[in-house]
Amino acid sequence: MLTKPYSFLTSAFVIPVMVIEREADAIPMAEALVAGGINVLEVTLRTPCALAAIKAIAQAVPDAHVGAGTVCTGDDFSAAVDAGARFIVSPGQSDALFNKSSALKVPLLPGAVSATEVMRAAEAGFKVLKFFPASTSGGAAAIKAFSGPFSDISFVPTGGIGPKNLLEYLDLPNVQAAGGSWMLPKDKIQSGDWQAVTQLSREASELATTKELIQ
Repeated sequence: MLTKPYSFLTSAFVIPVMVIEREADAIPMAEALVAGGINVLEVTLRTPCALAAIKAIAQAVPDAHVGAGTVCTGDDFSAAVDAGARFIVSPGQSDALFNKSSALKVPLLPGAVSATEVMRAAEAGFKVLKFFPASTSGGAAAIKAFSGPFSDISFVPTGGIGPKNLLEYLDLPNVQAAGGSWMLPKDKIQSGDWQAVTQLSREASELATTKELIQ
């Protein structure tokens, strides 16, 4: 793999994409993920309680490195950081997001799926990019192709990734980690079956780290 410029990615091979519908689920969900060996967590700003969930996790789950996803504006960036987010993920990119990352000194993974977007983000100083939606943007083959012209850029793909194709992405030298939500089934969340979440997280973590050890 390429050198990981963001320290929080050093041991993160799987990043759960958390869509938290109920604030009360935030802490037990985070604890279940951490218990399964996954401690870099992305809480998406897709629900009304997302910022409160980030704040709760940041304060109550010290072993979690919590960040915010689906951040699309500078105001969202600031609000997420104020809530306790330690990194920011966006499905796209903009000068406002670039400037906020620089001003607040908070890592940003801007979205990029085209050569033009990769070049724009790289020119702004960002070398680790979100590749979303991965499955409909060429998948692992597209990311592999980017390694030629953009040898110093790496990716964190999300979208359509699960246990069956996880290693297709992690096997690529220009992939830092992969994101997904398969370890967070809606029915398990709704029923509060946190043991099931921990087990799925453990399986995902073991799959990823076993591959890393082999490499």
